[in-house]
Amino acid sequence: MKEKKKYWTTMKTPVGELFIAGRDGKLTDVLFRRPRKGFPGPMWERSDKPFAEVRKQLVEYFRGERRKFDLKLSPEGTPFQLSAWRQLRGIPYGKTISYGEQARRMGNPKGARAVGAANGENPISIIVPCHRVIGADGRLTGFGGGLGKKKRLLDLEGATGFRR
Repeated sequence: MKEKKKYWTTMKTPVGELFIAGRDGKLTDVLFRRPRKGFPGPMWERSDKPFAEVRKQLVEYFRGERRKFDLKLSPEGTPFQLSAWRQLRGIPYGKTISYGEQARRMGNPKGARAVGAANGENPISIIVPCHRVIGADGRLTGFGGGLGKKKRLLDLEGATGFRR
């Protein structure tokens, strides 16, 4: 099967520059850094056009005008990772849960570390809100963009229940 072209762009935001990528009209990546594996490759092309709606919704989010994203997503991961990332999308704007709670919701109450590892590989930051998952003691832990950015995102959402 021939690999399809993957488009990418970057976007400046209040939490730094984001790397955005997708293919076939679906979003595959929103990262705080460019990927190391396979980028740039022969099937990558820089283009802002495929990401107009993504940019619009992210701008609305950062202005506090959007609480839920309505975008076609196509994250690439293992079945367990995909399950963890689906669970993340169910955490409401401005709310936080622990890794243990996320594992419990996934039917694996002892799987907090596995959930943390899966969340750490989340390729669609902000839109798939791994920043809303915190330690059992309320501390901010583990975030690919850094804990300062995680705190800024939670503050933007008016989240409570975590240690500042």
